[in-house]
Amino acid sequence: MQVGKGEKAYWSFLPNPLPPDINLDSETICTLSNADRALGELAGLGRTLPVLFIDSFIRREAVLSSRIEGTQADIVDLYAYEAGQKLLFTGLKSIPPESDVKEVKNYVRAMEFGLERQKTLPVSLRLIREIHEKLLEGVRGEKATPGEFRRSQNWIGLPGSTIKDATFVPPPPPEMNEALDAFEKYLYRDNLFPPLVKLAFIHYQFEAIHPFLDGNGRVERLVVSMLLVSWDLLPTPLLYLSAFFEKNREQYYSLLLSISRDGAWHDWVLFFLKGIEEQARDACARAKQLQDIQKDWYRRLKKLEYSGAELKLADTLFTEPFLTIPRAQKLLELKNYRTARACVEKLVKAGILRQPVGKYGKTYIPNELFDIMGI
Repeated sequence: MQVGKGEKAYWSFLPNPLPPDINLDSETICTLSNADRALGELAGLGRTLPVLFIDSFIRREAVLSSRIEGTQADIVDLYAYEAGQKLLFTGLKSIPPESDVKEVKNYVRAMEFGLERQKTLPVSLRLIREIHEKLLEGVRGEKATPGEFRRSQNWIGLPGSTIKDATFVPPPPPEMNEALDAFEKYLYRDNLFPPLVKLAFIHYQFEAIHPFLDGNGRVERLVVSMLLVSWDLLPTPLLYLSAFFEKNREQYYSLLLSISRDGAWHDWVLFFLKGIEEQARDACARAKQLQDIQKDWYRRLKKLEYSGAELKLADTLFTEPFLTIPRAQKLLELKNYRTARACVEKLVKAGILRQPVGKYGKTYIPNELFDIMGI
């Protein structure tokens, strides 16, 4: 649609209401079947996973989803930041900007908030705004009206591009609000399409509407993860598509743009379903590795003289992998510092923890855990 007149005129895109007019051919049905099977296996595994494993998956997604937007932090940086440690163990790697780590942490906060909030409020425009507010609080983009849909025109393009040479211009605010209303109605409208295909539609539609001045991609990826849980496709948030989108970044953006320009829904749906299958299988593999390493840690400790305290401390590493002796003392509720130190040293002897060299050498980390959940 054309907006404005004369020299100030520009073209913006107004997406059609969902669902699109698309037939599921044999290729799509086979791809959907593979995705459903992989997701079903992950759902079954998810019902047996300890809650403490879920944190690792949420943080891995936070790193990857934020990286698509240009952040440099990794999962070690995030855990270090949460533990109040410096972002670098001397000599191990370069230091990311602290602002990047804060953005990743905000993604974790937004996810945890959204999962808790949807117990009383379904995924809706209101919840999406609340998630957006958590996402941008105190970080880059905090001036982009966190928690509010935009009241001005935005556009997507190369750095320095104007609205006239932009790659994509979403609908202006009045039409955007109408599109959002239709989008919300579609979230829970019954239709003939399977849930995973419907998710592919929803993902594109939100990106096309682009209702925020900043954070649209991250919010949409959060919404997809929450809908998988809300629709009972997964018992817990274990599947995330950011790794797939990051790996296939150019194809991802190209396919989204092809829908807007040519109505090429078929290729996008195939791509999305393949991403579901790939990431479901990846999540299954990582979850099984976490189960295996937990059993292996127990086995190693049992070869030594151990108590329940060491086992408890080993389990806390899945949620708090950066460990100091004072922190171990607090986690184990021990009055004696020496007892806490002995527990930590037992984990070091078992090869579960290692003490990095350098200035911050009194902090211990489980390298094997980072190898599983690393990027």
